[in-house]
Amino acid sequence: MAKPVNLNRYRKDKARAEKKARADQNAVSFGRNKAEKDASKKHLDKSRRDLDGHEIDK
Repeated sequence: MAKPVNLNRYRKDKARAEKKARADQNAVSFGRNKAEKDASKKHLDKSRRDLDGHEIDK
């Protein structure tokens, strides 16, 4: 005789797997790794410093 299957657990596991697959796809589509984020932040900070350095004092 076959082992009984808990349908609630099966349903939740299936939903979890679908959610994980969607998250992985979004990470590929929209995600940036830490090095890219750090480089972008450094570039933005440098741009702000350069712009502030060119202000005319009144």
